[in-house]
Amino acid sequence: MTQTAVTYECFEGQEAAGQLDTFIAAYEEVYEEPPYREGPSDVAEFIAHYQVHARRAGMRLVIAWDGDEVVGFTYGYLLPADSSWWANVQEDLPEHFTREDGRRTWVILELAVRKQWRRLGIATALHSRLLEGLDIERVTLTVRPEPEAKAAQSAYVNWGYREVGLTHPWEEAPFYTAMVFDLPERATSAD
Repeated sequence: MTQTAVTYECFEGQEAAGQLDTFIAAYEEVYEEPPYREGPSDVAEFIAHYQVHARRAGMRLVIAWDGDEVVGFTYGYLLPADSSWWANVQEDLPEHFTREDGRRTWVILELAVRKQWRRLGIATALHSRLLEGLDIERVTLTVRPEPEAKAAQSAYVNWGYREVGLTHPWEEAPFYTAMVFDLPERATSAD
């Protein structure tokens, strides 16, 4: 691998929907590794979900490039007012916490960096670019619990995320740790 300067490209809305072929090989590579061990049927399921996610309000995708090679990606969108995101969290969360209005919470669905480009700050840069300029209160995501995804969970904690409980998003799914990052209140200017 000859490393060049990593560049980042951001896609919004429908533009993001058309980028699946650009990063799907990176997805397959990252998620065939432990603890995920995804195969062709899992990849097909991801593709179907991505096509639905790409139509969500606020959809944004960021792709990291090393030259002409995709080395990582991340995407997410705004949780809609009728979101069931919090319903699968095993712990009881107060209503004021789970209330969504379509503008309050950004959800990160995927954040992945290919193995040989890890520990170079690419995940941090992807995360920052994904959230750049968003007018939201908080960000949420799920991650496999320790020790399965210890590195990812440590990164999220270092970025300011806190655990809010375990979630079981569908019957065959493993349990995940649900995390939230509360954004600092934006200062308003009298100018």
